[in-house]
Amino acid sequence: MLEYLIQQSDRTYEELADEFSRMDSRAAISARHLGRLARGERDLASSTPATRRALQAMFNKSIDELQRPWAPHQLTPAPERHLVDPTGAGPERNLLAMAAQRARQYAMLAAESTSPAAIEQLAEDVQRLALAYPQRPVSHVLPDLVETQDTLFTLLERRQAPNQSRDLHFLAGITSGLLAKVSHDMADPHSAMLQARTAVLCAEQAGHPGLQAWLRGLQSLVAYWAGRYAEAVRYAEAGREYATQAGGTSAVWLPASAARAYAALGNAEQAKAAITEAEDAWSRVRPDEMDEMGGICTFNQPRTLYYASDALAWLPGEATATERYALRATQAYADPNDPAWAFGDQAGSHANLAIARVASGDLDAAADALAPVLDLPADQRINGIIHSVRRVHQAITRAGHAGDARDLIDGIEHFTHTPANALPR
Repeated sequence: MLEYLIQQSDRTYEELADEFSRMDSRAAISARHLGRLARGERDLASSTPATRRALQAMFNKSIDELQRPWAPHQLTPAPERHLVDPTGAGPERNLLAMAAQRARQYAMLAAESTSPAAIEQLAEDVQRLALAYPQRPVSHVLPDLVETQDTLFTLLERRQAPNQSRDLHFLAGITSGLLAKVSHDMADPHSAMLQARTAVLCAEQAGHPGLQAWLRGLQSLVAYWAGRYAEAVRYAEAGREYATQAGGTSAVWLPASAARAYAALGNAEQAKAAITEAEDAWSRVRPDEMDEMGGICTFNQPRTLYYASDALAWLPGEATATERYALRATQAYADPNDPAWAFGDQAGSHANLAIARVASGDLDAAADALAPVLDLPADQRINGIIHSVRRVHQAITRAGHAGDARDLIDGIEHFTHTPANALPR
């Protein structure tokens, strides 16, 4: 019955899987797994409660009805449902997309060994996601990420030739790292660290120091925004040897990450030394395989400026230096068409600029700096941005300006009450 209803809905499995995640984040499901449920290859009754609730709500039928073999006389009319295709494509285009996805799955999974062409296709998929991640809301990339990770893990569960195993583990490590970032962005540090540890295991199997260094930077990021600053320093330090071996831009990211964690701990001397180390590291960078992926897999000059401003914003007496770095960062992120643009880092740079201006007593300039952030739609109000905006709130109240900045305080509180992880899905 479920398979029949999906066919009649003129929706691809990918579109329905995306709709699931919008209905309830706990019901996130890959298109591949949804197909298995529809074909009866997986028992609906053993699905998670959130998935069962989402299925029942989507098709207005009980789980027992949905897993019953379909027959025309069993079908009772369901309420009319107008399904809108956001691309404007008709049912023919949807069918073609579904057929193309099924052909891709067959090419990936049917052969006894994974072909070079299949690995090349997966590498393109992972790179596309890495490039999209800093520039798109989490909900836009999550379904493809889950599907890609599922495909990679399915392939790795089979016997693979050593070279193929290395490539697949490398791609699985990146994909799991991206899913760790998703969990972090949705304010779930426990799941983020779980995904990150799985990614580290994949990096070990791949024997890839560049991936190891990048993952230590990711773990440092998660720990920092979770308020575990000493742990963030340890992860950054743990990645140094790998970064030296790889030579890529993680050699800049790791000391930049340590700088802001040291600053949050109140260690101004080490924070400033780490900023200098990060800036000096650019002269020794040799782009590696992670940098070739681009997007979130590489660390660029604008992010260096943003991280420096983020570190200095913690330190009393550093308002001038914070403003200098933050201004350069906001200018570097001014063009959304620039490949280096990232909405989260842009927002953080503006928040740090606002903090510097609060410290100097210019509340109007602080409000102007934060205005673009407060205009972000709810699906872009990820965990790091929420924390950055709260730091502006704290700077205002600690400086005793709450009475003079009532409108700004109200705007911040309204913004932080609707984070991305609170949206209905």
